[in-house]
Amino acid sequence: MNSYVLADVRRRAVKAASGEAPFDLLLTNANLIDMATGEIRLVDIGIVGSLIASVHPCGTWPEAADIHDLAGDYVSPGLMDTHVHVESSHLPPARYAEIVVAQGTTTIFWDPHELANVLGVEGVRYAVEASRDLPLRVICAAPSSVPSTPGLEMSGADFAGKEMETMLAWPEVAGVAEVMDMHGVLNGSERMLEILNAGLNSGKLIEGHARGLSGAQLQAYLAAGVTSDHELTSAADALEKLRAGLTIEIRGSHPYLLPEIVEALNALPHLSSQVTVCTDDVPPDILLEKGGIIALLNLLIEHGLKATDALRLATLNAAIRLQRNDLGLIAAGRTADLVVFDSLEKLQAKAVYVAGQHMAQNGKLLKPVNAPDVLPPRDTVRLKPLKPEDFTLNVPVAHGTATLRHIKGARFTQWNETTVNVRDGKVLLPEGFSLIWVQHRHGRHEAKPQLALLEGWGELRGAIATTYSHDSHNLVVLGRNPQDMALAANTLIASGGGMALSQNGEILAHVAMPIAGMLSDLPAAELARQFHELRELSNKVADWEPPYRVFKAIEGTCLACNAGPHLTDLGLTDGATRQIVDPLIACQETLAK
Repeated sequence: MNSYVLADVRRRAVKAASGEAPFDLLLTNANLIDMATGEIRLVDIGIVGSLIASVHPCGTWPEAADIHDLAGDYVSPGLMDTHVHVESSHLPPARYAEIVVAQGTTTIFWDPHELANVLGVEGVRYAVEASRDLPLRVICAAPSSVPSTPGLEMSGADFAGKEMETMLAWPEVAGVAEVMDMHGVLNGSERMLEILNAGLNSGKLIEGHARGLSGAQLQAYLAAGVTSDHELTSAADALEKLRAGLTIEIRGSHPYLLPEIVEALNALPHLSSQVTVCTDDVPPDILLEKGGIIALLNLLIEHGLKATDALRLATLNAAIRLQRNDLGLIAAGRTADLVVFDSLEKLQAKAVYVAGQHMAQNGKLLKPVNAPDVLPPRDTVRLKPLKPEDFTLNVPVAHGTATLRHIKGARFTQWNETTVNVRDGKVLLPEGFSLIWVQHRHGRHEAKPQLALLEGWGELRGAIATTYSHDSHNLVVLGRNPQDMALAANTLIASGGGMALSQNGEILAHVAMPIAGMLSDLPAAELARQFHELRELSNKVADWEPPYRVFKAIEGTCLACNAGPHLTDLGLTDGATRQIVDPLIACQETLAK
């Protein structure tokens, strides 16, 4: 947008483009990837301040304060991520920027609803303040899912119309973040009406979360004002949503869907401008080792999408989606965010320019990233130390049997029931089962810990605990042994949050995340090392079965907004009926032996 560039810079750019003044920077012999036409053509690119002043035939205007000869390398606009939760990297914004800018990502649309679910509006304010003056352009969204499923869970805050109006008034906020309460939208809840009206009245974007919606329900969801979706479950789902009018955001966190989605896109008469890409959630070790948006683009190319088309999804299409006319094209008058590649077969950022500044070369930053002077939010795990007896599933019978409803499966969960033996009022875990345990950690209510049987995860040999649990981010522990479960939980309470593994009375691995119970103080490389170690050691505790029963599923196992049973801090919930369900079906007393 023109208002983003100072008037004197634009005046100088006009003079330089006319040959009346030198450029500040001239990139010569660049094979420009034209996102408007799909062509690749050899040009020179003149830059003044943060602005592209001219794209012209090679050698036309040779005068510049600094000249970089690209020797035929390919140049694309800077890459854009249209939907990301930075919190999933467990890094503060400045440390996150250090990684992704060197990979070629220059703009992100951040939904900080993880921070908001812990800290409320102040969490979003922290996200905004901690993102100022970074080499990464951070555009924020106003979280609508705080909590994601009202009535079934309690997080650290509750957002409705008033909170949305407050955040949408901030210039750094470009829209309403993913609307996860699909049930509330479709059934006209007062809270969702307030949130959607605030977004519509602001004239800003409204991001969607349309998992599982089809037919009339999908149409109704769009009619409410939602305009995008990243919750794609198949190629057919993606095409239905695209045909309905949504901007679809292909995400890298679900790579098993990419082959069929690419095949479907290639079969269309033309590549729609309403197809973009996003990372959604990327843990720190994967972000550092494989990359964010750049890794997704390479997968799309590997599965048969033309490199120029893949890049268009992350540049021009993304800029159209985010309503940023200053980005997405290498053209005079646009912001000089550029990424240089020496090959289009496998994309790897050779050089990165942000607002006209040479920021990275060969995957390394050329300038340090200075974090804004913002006090990080700490001390958010408001729990006292726990005892092993807090991790036993009790029923109102001393000795006998009990029939219980329980959770079966990972991610796409189902209801099931089983009959268990009871001794001294405690359930004896059957073979093949584990426990899931959830405790409210935000200090807003004093409800007791919630427990449920978990089938389909095998018999956990120890415990896994996390305070990073979508979307309410309460303390969650999975395991079979009460001593191990208590140890893992208490380790996180002491460290202010994070993730921990325990086995046989010892901590196998622990990643402390003292900032809001989800971000780390560590340098990115050290955090990535610790997180990778924790992921690898988790194999000793759990038997993973991709694509659903994977380590990442630990963070989303309490997503009450999804269909099926999920355990939250308020109890065993049903995502379809929006009810809290008593797990006890029946019990029978027998005489103790």
